[in-house]
This record gives sequence, C-alpha cells and structure tokens, in this order.
Amino acid sequence: MIGELALRFVLGGVIVSAFAVAGELFKPKTFAGLFGAAPSVAIATLLLAYWKKDATYVAVEARSMVVGAAALLVYSAACVATTQRRGLPVWLGAGLAWAAWGAAAFGVWGVLRLAGAVA
Repeated sequence: MIGELALRFVLGGVIVSAFAVAGELFKPKTFAGLFGAAPSVAIATLLLAYWKKDATYVAVEARSMVVGAAALLVYSAACVATTQRRGLPVWLGAGLAWAAWGAAAFGVWGVLRLAGAVA
C-alpha cells in the first residue's frame, strides 16, 4: 500500500512537471495551469490501474473520469452563472452549483446505466 502510494506520488509529480513544461511552451500562459494537474493525475491513475488490474478495469476508470469531467464543466458553468447574479447569497449560489454538478454526474450515470454501459 505504501509502495503504491509512493509510486503514485512520484509518477504524478513527474507527469505534472512534464505537463507544466508543455504548458509553458504555449501561449497564453494560462495553459500551464490547465495542463498542470488534472490530466497528469488522471494519466498516473490510469497507468497504475493498468499495471495492477486489467484493461476492463481501466476502461471503467476512464469512463468515470470522463463523466466526472463533464459534471465539472456543468459545475463550473453554474458557478459562473451564479456569481454573475447580483443579490444572490454565496451559500445559495454554491448550493445551486453543487446541485447542478450532482444532476449532471448522476444524470449521465443513469443514462449510461439505462444503456447497459454501467453495471
């Protein structure tokens, strides 16, 4: 367990660094932040899952990451929409954004389940 965590830490750090260097090569510099965290952690997770498990497990993990990314996009859009509303309390805007995330994540999961893609 400790060895796997250490490997994940090192592998994640190396991949984060590689993405940070790639981000520095592009303009605008905001790409550095975009490439810095999530894609590199996802790649490290998928590599370790493939090493420890099989391709079917990795496919489920990757599909879950795609659903999570879609829900994050909905959450981010909801955050933008609620912060632009004057007079809306912050707690209410945050709650609405969380509700949007939950609706997106569980909605996509439900559609995949109905389609037979999720057990």
